[in-house]
Amino acid sequence: MNAAEYIRDKLLLCFLHLGCMFFLTVFLRLTGYNRDCCIIILICWILILAVWLLVQFLLHRNYFSDMEQIIENMDQRYLLGELMPQSFRLEDRMYRALIRKSNKSVIERIRRLEKEQQDYREYIESWVHEIKAPITGIALNCENHKDERSRVIAAENQRVENYVDMALYYARMDAVYKDYIIEETNLQETAEEVLMRNKYSLIQSKMRAEVDCPHMVFTDRKWIGFILNQLVLNCAKYKRETDACIRISTEKLRESVLLKITDNGIGIKAEELPRIFEKGFTGTNGRQTARSTGMGLYLCHKLCKKLGIEIRAVSAEGEGTEMVLEFPLSLYLSGYRE
Repeated sequence: MNAAEYIRDKLLLCFLHLGCMFFLTVFLRLTGYNRDCCIIILICWILILAVWLLVQFLLHRNYFSDMEQIIENMDQRYLLGELMPQSFRLEDRMYRALIRKSNKSVIERIRRLEKEQQDYREYIESWVHEIKAPITGIALNCENHKDERSRVIAAENQRVENYVDMALYYARMDAVYKDYIIEETNLQETAEEVLMRNKYSLIQSKMRAEVDCPHMVFTDRKWIGFILNQLVLNCAKYKRETDACIRISTEKLRESVLLKITDNGIGIKAEELPRIFEKGFTGTNGRQTARSTGMGLYLCHKLCKKLGIEIRAVSAEGEGTEMVLEFPLSLYLSGYRE
């Protein structure tokens, strides 16, 4: 609040005082008071009014400045009513009481929504664990009866499991801090496990894979496995027709380790590249395949952000795509030496 805004707010009051001054002056002159007495009375009136307005302005400004400072330092700004400073003005006390009533209603609504979200997340997690049993059963039957048909069924079954995992990780995304364990992770083993998990899909796609990941990083193995799995599936989904290849490798920099997932597929259009991590964005390639949900890369981006990993993409249409995960290197944990 500045002085100009305060004066505009008090214009009606000022006009009222000016009108009263005018009628008082007329009355005094009609009753025999000389002009000097009237001027002295008006000067005193104006001075008292000016001092009163100035004091009120300073009190209001300080009061609202304190509230602005409080709200800037708050994480949950809807609780402002609980922390508003006390005021001797009746109007401020009434506003404070109304805001506290409104805040109470908001808090109750937020708690109900949080409870509903928690119930939904618990249901999804329970459903995923239940459906994992028949998926595992189908996978075991395919392993025990290996033929061309069982390989096709196994590939489709793995695709179902991948979508189920996406549902589970999406449900847990906001509570990732409750479910991860930071430990030294062998990226070579993690990449090989992901490729073995999708071996039937890769064989069907006639896609060869190379892994060269000698470096270790500190991260959550399970969550990185999920992220890497989504990137490998994208490589298989948007492969070229002949001589399709995917390469997973690492590169060590001074303060980070880069995990690169490179393919020679159909690539991404330059104008679509900045949007690939947006929720639900499928792009031209996704519409052509009719199998894209636009959720895979969105989940990867969100999980990487929560794990402190940077993810980016480099691509040229018709030449392939390279997804890069950058793991910050902890000098304390890794014993890094120049």
